[in-house]
Amino acid sequence: MTGLEIALQQLMSPIGLLLMLVGTTLGITVGAIPGLTGAMLIALSLPLTFTMVPEQAMILLISMYVGSISGGLITATLLRMPGTPASIMTTLDGYPMAKSGRPGRALGLGITASLVGGLVSFAFLVLLSRPMAAISTKLGPFEFFSLVLMALVLIASTGGKSLCRSLLSGFLGILVAMPGIAGSTGAARMTFGLTEMNDGFKLLPVLIGLFAISQIIQDVLHIDATGVRVEMSRRGLWLSVDDWRAQWINLLRSSVIGTWIGILPGVGANIGSVTAYSAAKRCSKTPEAFGSGSDEGIVAAESANNATVGGALIPLISMGIPGSVIDAILLGALVIHGLRPGPLLFEQSPSIVYTIMGTYFIANLAMAVIMMVSIGWLAKLADLPRALLVPVIIMFCVIGSYALSNRLFDVWVMLGFGLMGYVMERSKIPLAPFVIGFVLGPIAEEKLSAGLMSSGGSFLPIITRPISAVLFLISIGLLVLPLVRRYHSSNAESETS
Repeated sequence: MTGLEIALQQLMSPIGLLLMLVGTTLGITVGAIPGLTGAMLIALSLPLTFTMVPEQAMILLISMYVGSISGGLITATLLRMPGTPASIMTTLDGYPMAKSGRPGRALGLGITASLVGGLVSFAFLVLLSRPMAAISTKLGPFEFFSLVLMALVLIASTGGKSLCRSLLSGFLGILVAMPGIAGSTGAARMTFGLTEMNDGFKLLPVLIGLFAISQIIQDVLHIDATGVRVEMSRRGLWLSVDDWRAQWINLLRSSVIGTWIGILPGVGANIGSVTAYSAAKRCSKTPEAFGSGSDEGIVAAESANNATVGGALIPLISMGIPGSVIDAILLGALVIHGLRPGPLLFEQSPSIVYTIMGTYFIANLAMAVIMMVSIGWLAKLADLPRALLVPVIIMFCVIGSYALSNRLFDVWVMLGFGLMGYVMERSKIPLAPFVIGFVLGPIAEEKLSAGLMSSGGSFLPIITRPISAVLFLISIGLLVLPLVRRYHSSNAESETS
């Protein structure tokens, strides 16, 4: 059978449809609970996929990805507490609209926009993935090193308000990825005499610690935090023909913006929604309505943050470069299942590529149906006390980390990185550059080592090979540009004072 036939067989099988339904529902549920994130859910679910075939594993994880991004709009609208960072912009107009007596319309606009954003980015996913994979097969090790370097710098330059903190986070991720057997020499390094460190820090305990344990620590410290609840009503949930006519340009524009921002490694859904929201406000005939319950604001934010999911999947399956933190976890999932994401994935495992694409399409449809049908029940998730959730999550964290290799060492690693993640967030050091650095660092080292062996130890091909030189110069530009802007802004402030 061809890869497409295998993918369709898995997607349309009873177990495939059940996994998609469960994954999407769990994603929406977790996204709708403040304090829980899609990254936490997917990291905790990785051990459950060990006994699955790769196609089934990706069906479950991609469905969770889609659902978790969409579910955040529920608490953003009803509680003014974004369930996920991607829903931050939705609070600006969703909550005022709900508070004014139109919660059904606010949620209806958000769900519809999420669906359209997902479908538009699906079209780009299908159209761009194979050409990008074909182009990337022509890249040598130095080009790939420069590409990974550009991704790391781009993530650092957009990972937070402070470039220095973002760079520090990325370098910490690379440093943590170094212990174990060096791929270039085969020698053990930075193991500190511990035999368990010969394999380095496993991705799964690190991810569970950073995103689940660190969040649990924050939840325990704010166990009684609640928002001001708006009563749910289904009135206005379904959009009229006039609504579609009024919003179709905004829908398409915001979806395209979200998709293209999603393609950029590490930028994320929250940046996509901010950019689309700003564009919608600039193009609006009533910009003064933004922030007080604007239809355009909700549509722009939700269509863009969902579109970034499809955009982020493009570099993942075509080049092996994760576009977001969750994509870094998906990259780890593919590796765990013996697959190598990147240019050759289309040739070596086409069924996986088509499964990812098909799951993304169907999961978006399932997300819209599930949320429309069960929005009243989903709204009640905002009332769940965190004191009941924390013990259950801790149990899954321990089981998930231990089940990876059946050793207690990984549980201690999870706890250690949980504490580290909490300290980093308290210090306003972003986690995204750390995770991407941890994932991409070994890839950069492998490509650089291969390039140096082919060039006799010379670094010159980095700047003498045209594509590598362009990517390297872009990396330098991404580092220098924020510094230049900061210099000019400080000069302007001093002149005005």
